Amino acid sequence: MSRKEFEASRMRRMRRVAGRYGLTILTAEKLNAKTGKGGHALRDDESFKVIFGDKPLPFTATLDDIDAYLTKLEEGEE
Repeated sequence: MSRKEFEASRMRRMRRVAGRYGLTILTAEKLNAKTGKGGHALRDDESFKVIFGDKPLPFTATLDDIDAYLTKLEEGEE
């Protein structure tokens, strides 16, 4: 397994990409009874509004969801 496949490496890479677009990846610190393990959300740094991962509940986006959103953003689809 290469180093780039580790979750921590993947998260650092996604944080750098998000930072280029003025976004921050938020991670829920507490466990939630409804969603299980804490999830993630994307926040706009200028308005401090959560723009992804807050529907239907806060912090419901997985790392795969965030990665897919950032990939679309890089490709100019969002």
